[in-house]
Amino acid sequence: MVRVKRGRVRAQKRKRFLKLTKGYRWGRKNKIKLAKTAILKAGQHAFRGRKEKKRNFRRLWQIQINAAVRPFGLSYSKFIDKLKKTKIELNRKMLADLANNEPRVLAKIIEKIK
Repeated sequence: MVRVKRGRVRAQKRKRFLKLTKGYRWGRKNKIKLAKTAILKAGQHAFRGRKEKKRNFRRLWQIQINAAVRPFGLSYSKFIDKLKKTKIELNRKMLADLANNEPRVLAKIIEKIK
């Protein structure tokens, strides 16, 4: 049977793992066994975080829209309902941006749906 030497391959694999754990604390940055689990856990948190980010931004936009339409005697839910009934298709991100940067444009939209 042929002898397999994998010192270089093994070292490169360890190096790759430890490069990913740069900046971690204690043994998680330089002990391969701890580094592997730390990388897996970090990947799970990152995946979940990307989903939570979308949720958080949507909540923020809803709050901003609600605050902008209150002076016109509307609540967020009634405003969105009237937008759908008048077939104005603007997403919440754009509406929140209008509420913050262009309140006159938002006022015109509200006048149109009333």
